[in-house]
Amino acid sequence: MPDTKALSEPQKALIKMGLARDIDLALHLPLRYEDETRIVPLRDCREGDTAQIEATVTACEIAYRPRRQLLVTVDDGSDTCMLRFFSFYPSQQKALAVGTRVRVRGELKGGFLGWQMVHPTYKPAGGELPSALTPVYSTVASLPQLYLRKAVLGGLARADLSDTFPPGVSETLRPVVWNLREALTFLHQPTPDVPLATLEDRGHPAWQRLKAEELLAQQLSQLQSKREREVLRSPALAAKPGGLHEQLLAALPFKLTAAQRRVGEEIARDLGRGLPMHRLLQGDVGSGKTVVAALAAAIAIDAGWQGALMAPTEILAEQHFRKLIGWLEPLFAPRGLRVAWLTGSQKKKERAEMLALVASGEAALVVGTHAVIQDQVHFRNLGLAIIDEQHRFGVAQRLALRDKMKEAGQEPHLLMMSATPIPRTLAMSYYADLDVSTIDELPPGRTPVVTKLIADSRREEVTERIRSQVAQGRQVYWVCPLIEESEALDLTNATATHETLSAALPGVMVGLLHSRMPPAEKKAVMSLFTGGQMGVLVSTTVIEVGVDVPNASLMVIEHAERFGLSQLHQLRGRVGRGAAASACVLLYSAGEGGRLGETARARLKAMADTADGFEIARRDLEIRGPGEFLGARQSGAPLLRFADLATDIQLLDWARRLAPLMLDRHPELARKHTARWLGGKSEYLKA
Repeated sequence: MPDTKALSEPQKALIKMGLARDIDLALHLPLRYEDETRIVPLRDCREGDTAQIEATVTACEIAYRPRRQLLVTVDDGSDTCMLRFFSFYPSQQKALAVGTRVRVRGELKGGFLGWQMVHPTYKPAGGELPSALTPVYSTVASLPQLYLRKAVLGGLARADLSDTFPPGVSETLRPVVWNLREALTFLHQPTPDVPLATLEDRGHPAWQRLKAEELLAQQLSQLQSKREREVLRSPALAAKPGGLHEQLLAALPFKLTAAQRRVGEEIARDLGRGLPMHRLLQGDVGSGKTVVAALAAAIAIDAGWQGALMAPTEILAEQHFRKLIGWLEPLFAPRGLRVAWLTGSQKKKERAEMLALVASGEAALVVGTHAVIQDQVHFRNLGLAIIDEQHRFGVAQRLALRDKMKEAGQEPHLLMMSATPIPRTLAMSYYADLDVSTIDELPPGRTPVVTKLIADSRREEVTERIRSQVAQGRQVYWVCPLIEESEALDLTNATATHETLSAALPGVMVGLLHSRMPPAEKKAVMSLFTGGQMGVLVSTTVIEVGVDVPNASLMVIEHAERFGLSQLHQLRGRVGRGAAASACVLLYSAGEGGRLGETARARLKAMADTADGFEIARRDLEIRGPGEFLGARQSGAPLLRFADLATDIQLLDWARRLAPLMLDRHPELARKHTARWLGGKSEYLKA
């Protein structure tokens, strides 16, 4: 890392943006392009065109209505145009004095008063026109476009862009005929004869080259990390006949579904191999992942090792803890084993007691939140690490849990669980280093949930529906969105809803649950709701996962348009867990002009159309793109910047086939390719 003290502000900004190496600059591609290669007469322009004109200033004045603004009239000999500036300086007035000849570029708007441009760019007329389109890069305030353009071109000139594809590979890729230097040079400085559409839709051969390179780097690094893991050893944990695993199966008050049995066998096979398991267990909300995890933990514990289960919230961790204690403690007691509980809110004395149990090995299973990975937690012999809702944890946190095994060259088996199913294309790319098990059926007795979209203006009807559900002895969730920028706002929203519902439902206990409440208070509210005494629970999204109240038959989600699709689907999964007919009401606010945004409309429509978690995940990926969809995988993991999993599936297939051949036959090229594209970030893919 260079010494930043000696650097200028723009140089510091470059480093902050991750543009420290020449190759980083070369790969910092334009967001869009401006065509400054030609001058267009105003008479040839159309409404909405972004045009560059050369004209003479005929008037320049400050107007005060409807607000202070600088109005400049220019004439190019074919027509006139008014330039409007709402923020301006005296120097601008000077530069745009009457009689000055200027070159102006901006979007043209028509109207009764003729052409106008709002805040166009301008400079003195004359001078040569550029021969290539002008790139516009993503930047920060302290890094002007002009400086960044020069830095990028400098990086492009100096970077080593020699071919890292093995000999003969380019011929197998029909669309990829350009080499990397040609592709990057073209994308930074495209000639004006290239239609902007082919640059924007990323269909040009130059784009194809970049996508192929990026996908190959991603596949190489994931395969490399998978192979490195395979050199490590994990304890071989075999299920014993008549052991804890079989005893737990016999003691369960329900029968496993065929899907649960199938994934349980896949996990058991992995545990018995002595190689680190790296498996993702995915299943829709309520498909019964916890019991599969408990059976895996039983195998590890029976073989004399400890298990750990980490969940992202205390409520979810406690939900798992209750279930696991109910299933396992009766089987543990004769063996002198315990289930330990670790969270950040524990009293010092209780925490010390739990830490001692973990260190001695008496705690065969440890359940908790991030507290499980803190430095003072020492396992005697951790054999299996289970991470629930794994996408909610940062990469560093997942690595920390795996580092809890003391033996050198060994690591615990890792089972990750997610109720957000991963679409096939994501499984092939971001999760290429994972084995995926899927529970694709729900346990019997789950009732289908009817989903209704209702405008915010019909809140009274929704309150009436709640009244009738509570009168029938049912319970109701009312969820308010979490407004990340302002916990205070989020709290005000939930508190106001709580007050309104309390007033509208006399005689009904209406509870409130939000992120700022002390853990003990949260616990008290939840136990009143799970115990059935509380009829309505108003909450922020802390109840998103893990809460299991079979008597709850109605879920109202306020401002549903603010939630992501997978989150809406998770919330809907909190109802329909019992025998009663259940419904989910998506209460939406149309906003200004009475219209919902396109993305929000697509999300709500998908929710009303289907209850299939995989279809929801597929649509969510389409709407949001992989970056947002993957959540915490972003903490350091190199996400795709150029390739698109929805449209570049053939290139992804090609990269998957080439990666193992390249690692085996051209390891030096593979190392160079990965270093070029990922720098130091490939370490994160090991999580």
